[in-house]
Amino acid sequence: MPRSATVKRTTGETDVHVELSILGAGEYDAQAIEVSTGIGFLDHMIHALAKHSKWTLRLRCKGDLHVDDHHTTEDVGLALGKAFKDALATGPAGLAGIKRFGHAYAPLDEALSRAVVDISGRPSAHIELGLVRERIGELSCEMIPHFLESFASTAGITLHVDTLKGKNDHHRSESAFKATALALREAVSFTGASDVPSTKGTLTD
Repeated sequence: MPRSATVKRTTGETDVHVELSILGAGEYDAQAIEVSTGIGFLDHMIHALAKHSKWTLRLRCKGDLHVDDHHTTEDVGLALGKAFKDALATGPAGLAGIKRFGHAYAPLDEALSRAVVDISGRPSAHIELGLVRERIGELSCEMIPHFLESFASTAGITLHVDTLKGKNDHHRSESAFKATALALREAVSFTGASDVPSTKGTLTD
Protein backbone atom coordinates (compact mmCIF):
# COMPACT_ATOMS: atom_id res chain seq x y z
CA MET A 1 0.00 0.00 0.00
CA PRO A 2 1.21 3.56 -0.64
CA ARG A 3 2.77 5.42 2.26
CA SER A 4 0.28 8.26 2.74
CA ALA A 5 -0.47 11.30 4.87
CA THR A 6 -2.77 14.31 4.99
CA VAL A 7 -1.67 17.64 6.44
CA LYS A 8 -3.64 20.81 7.03
CA ARG A 9 -1.89 24.04 7.95
CA THR A 10 -4.04 27.09 8.69
CA THR A 11 -2.74 30.45 9.88
CA GLY A 12 -3.79 34.06 9.53
CA GLU A 13 -1.74 34.16 6.31
CA THR A 14 -2.45 30.87 4.53
CA ASP A 15 -4.71 27.84 4.43
CA VAL A 16 -2.87 24.79 3.07
CA HIS A 17 -4.21 21.28 2.49
CA VAL A 18 -1.91 18.45 1.36
CA GLU A 19 -2.67 14.81 0.55
CA LEU A 20 0.49 12.88 -0.30
CA SER A 21 1.13 9.25 -1.16
CA ILE A 22 4.61 7.86 -1.86
CA LEU A 23 4.07 5.25 -4.54
CA GLY A 24 5.90 1.98 -4.90
CA ALA A 25 7.12 0.52 -8.20
CA GLY A 26 3.90 -1.40 -8.80
CA GLU A 27 1.73 1.65 -8.14
CA TYR A 28 3.11 4.20 -10.60
CA ASP A 29 0.18 3.92 -12.99
CA ALA A 30 -2.07 5.26 -10.24
CA GLN A 31 -0.13 8.54 -9.95
CA ALA A 32 -2.30 11.67 -9.92
CA ILE A 33 -1.16 15.24 -9.28
CA GLU A 34 -3.23 18.34 -8.56
CA VAL A 35 -1.49 21.51 -7.37
CA SER A 36 -3.04 24.93 -6.86
CA THR A 37 -1.22 27.62 -4.88
CA GLY A 38 -2.18 30.73 -6.82
CA ILE A 39 1.44 31.07 -8.03
CA GLY A 40 1.86 29.49 -11.44
CA PHE A 41 5.60 28.85 -11.40
CA LEU A 42 5.43 27.40 -7.88
CA ASP A 43 2.70 25.03 -9.09
CA HIS A 44 4.97 24.03 -11.98
CA MET A 45 7.91 23.27 -9.69
CA ILE A 46 5.83 21.29 -7.18
CA HIS A 47 4.25 19.33 -10.03
CA ALA A 48 7.74 18.42 -11.31
CA LEU A 49 8.80 17.44 -7.79
CA ALA A 50 5.79 15.16 -7.34
CA LYS A 51 5.99 13.70 -10.86
CA HIS A 52 9.58 12.54 -10.61
CA SER A 53 9.41 11.58 -6.93
CA LYS A 54 6.52 9.25 -7.92
CA TRP A 55 4.05 10.83 -5.52
CA THR A 56 0.34 11.09 -5.83
CA LEU A 57 -0.27 14.63 -4.62
CA ARG A 58 -3.25 16.87 -4.05
CA LEU A 59 -2.17 20.26 -2.77
CA ARG A 60 -4.09 23.49 -2.52
CA CYS A 61 -3.32 26.77 -0.81
CA LYS A 62 -5.23 29.99 -0.34
CA GLY A 63 -2.75 32.61 0.77
CA ASP A 64 -2.38 36.34 1.20
CA LEU A 65 -0.95 36.92 -2.25
CA HIS A 66 -2.10 40.53 -2.05
CA VAL A 67 0.84 40.93 0.35
CA ASP A 68 3.44 38.96 -1.65
CA ASP A 69 4.46 35.41 -2.44
CA HIS A 70 6.45 34.71 0.73
CA HIS A 71 3.83 33.31 3.10
CA THR A 72 2.28 31.04 0.49
CA THR A 73 5.60 29.63 -0.74
CA GLU A 74 7.00 29.07 2.74
CA ASP A 75 3.85 27.54 4.23
CA VAL A 76 3.33 25.22 1.26
CA GLY A 77 6.91 24.01 1.66
CA LEU A 78 6.40 23.45 5.38
CA ALA A 79 3.13 21.57 4.91
CA LEU A 80 4.51 19.44 2.08
CA GLY A 81 7.59 18.53 4.12
CA LYS A 82 5.41 17.51 7.06
CA ALA A 83 3.24 15.36 4.78
CA PHE A 84 6.34 13.68 3.36
CA LYS A 85 7.68 12.90 6.84
CA ASP A 86 4.32 11.60 8.05
CA ALA A 87 3.84 9.48 4.92
CA LEU A 88 7.25 7.83 5.38
CA ALA A 89 6.29 6.86 8.92
CA THR A 90 3.29 4.90 7.62
CA GLY A 91 5.54 2.39 5.87
CA PRO A 92 5.13 -1.29 6.74
CA ALA A 93 7.93 -1.02 9.31
CA GLY A 94 8.25 2.73 9.66
CA LEU A 95 11.61 3.84 8.30
CA ALA A 96 13.14 0.37 8.52
CA GLY A 97 14.40 -0.96 5.21
CA ILE A 98 14.58 2.34 3.32
CA LYS A 99 17.75 3.21 1.46
CA ARG A 100 18.01 6.51 3.40
CA PHE A 101 20.53 8.17 1.09
CA GLY A 102 19.83 9.35 -2.43
CA HIS A 103 21.60 11.41 -5.05
CA ALA A 104 20.79 12.43 -8.60
CA TYR A 105 21.73 14.68 -11.48
CA ALA A 106 19.04 16.15 -13.72
CA PRO A 107 19.58 18.21 -16.87
CA LEU A 108 17.19 20.55 -18.59
CA ASP A 109 18.68 21.65 -21.89
CA GLU A 110 21.78 23.67 -20.98
CA ALA A 111 21.13 23.52 -17.20
CA LEU A 112 22.36 20.75 -14.90
CA SER A 113 21.63 20.27 -11.20
CA ARG A 114 22.75 17.84 -8.53
CA ALA A 115 20.78 16.87 -5.40
CA VAL A 116 21.89 14.76 -2.45
CA VAL A 117 19.43 13.62 0.23
CA ASP A 118 19.77 11.99 3.64
CA ILE A 119 16.57 10.90 5.41
CA SER A 120 18.42 11.70 8.60
CA GLY A 121 15.86 13.04 11.05
CA ARG A 122 18.04 16.14 11.22
CA PRO A 123 16.74 19.03 9.09
CA SER A 124 19.45 20.82 7.15
CA ALA A 125 19.32 22.44 3.72
CA HIS A 126 22.07 23.90 1.55
CA ILE A 127 20.66 25.24 -1.72
CA GLU A 128 22.78 27.01 -4.33
CA LEU A 129 20.86 27.61 -7.57
CA GLY A 130 22.70 30.72 -8.83
CA LEU A 131 19.54 32.47 -9.99
CA VAL A 132 19.94 36.00 -11.30
CA ARG A 133 16.44 37.10 -12.30
CA GLU A 134 14.24 38.84 -9.75
CA ARG A 135 11.18 36.76 -10.60
CA ILE A 136 10.04 33.86 -12.72
CA GLY A 137 6.41 34.50 -13.47
CA GLU A 138 4.84 35.54 -10.17
CA LEU A 139 7.41 33.74 -8.01
CA SER A 140 10.34 35.65 -6.53
CA CYS A 141 13.60 33.87 -7.29
CA GLU A 142 14.67 34.24 -3.65
CA MET A 143 11.67 32.10 -2.66
CA ILE A 144 12.71 29.14 -4.84
CA PRO A 145 15.57 27.97 -2.59
CA HIS A 146 13.51 29.02 0.43
CA PHE A 147 10.76 26.59 -0.60
CA LEU A 148 13.28 23.73 -0.62
CA GLU A 149 14.68 24.87 2.74
CA SER A 150 11.18 24.97 4.22
CA PHE A 151 10.41 21.51 2.85
CA ALA A 152 13.60 20.05 4.32
CA SER A 153 12.98 21.63 7.73
CA THR A 154 9.70 19.80 8.35
CA ALA A 155 10.57 16.69 6.33
CA GLY A 156 13.47 16.13 8.73
CA ILE A 157 15.98 15.58 5.95
CA THR A 158 19.41 16.82 4.99
CA LEU A 159 19.23 18.28 1.49
CA HIS A 160 22.02 19.61 -0.72
CA VAL A 161 21.03 21.03 -4.10
CA ASP A 162 23.46 22.73 -6.48
CA THR A 163 22.83 23.95 -10.00
CA LEU A 164 26.13 23.29 -11.71
CA LYS A 165 25.52 25.10 -14.99
CA GLY A 166 22.84 26.84 -17.00
CA LYS A 167 22.00 30.18 -18.61
CA ASN A 168 18.21 30.19 -18.18
CA ASP A 169 16.80 30.59 -14.67
CA HIS A 170 13.65 28.65 -15.51
CA HIS A 171 15.82 25.75 -16.64
CA ARG A 172 18.13 26.07 -13.63
CA SER A 173 15.19 25.95 -11.22
CA GLU A 174 13.38 23.11 -12.91
CA SER A 175 16.49 20.95 -13.18
CA ALA A 176 17.05 21.52 -9.44
CA PHE A 177 13.55 20.35 -8.56
CA LYS A 178 13.83 17.32 -10.84
CA ALA A 179 17.18 16.35 -9.32
CA THR A 180 15.68 16.71 -5.85
CA ALA A 181 12.75 14.52 -6.83
CA LEU A 182 14.98 11.77 -8.20
CA ALA A 183 17.19 11.83 -5.09
CA LEU A 184 14.15 11.62 -2.82
CA ARG A 185 12.76 8.75 -4.85
CA GLU A 186 16.01 6.82 -4.40
CA ALA A 187 16.29 7.62 -0.67
CA VAL A 188 12.81 6.30 0.20
CA SER A 189 13.13 3.12 -1.87
CA PHE A 190 13.37 -0.19 -0.06
CA THR A 191 16.58 -2.20 0.08
CA GLY A 192 15.05 -5.53 1.10
CA ALA A 193 16.65 -5.29 4.54
CA SER A 194 14.59 -5.02 7.72
CA ASP A 195 16.84 -2.80 9.80
CA VAL A 196 16.81 0.96 10.29
CA PRO A 197 19.79 2.29 8.28
CA SER A 198 21.48 4.08 11.17
CA THR A 199 24.07 3.12 13.77
CA LYS A 200 21.80 4.86 16.31
CA GLY A 201 18.93 2.58 15.43
CA THR A 202 16.63 5.49 14.67
CA LEU A 203 16.11 8.12 11.97
CA THR A 204 13.67 10.26 13.93
CA ASP A 205 16.12 12.16 16.16
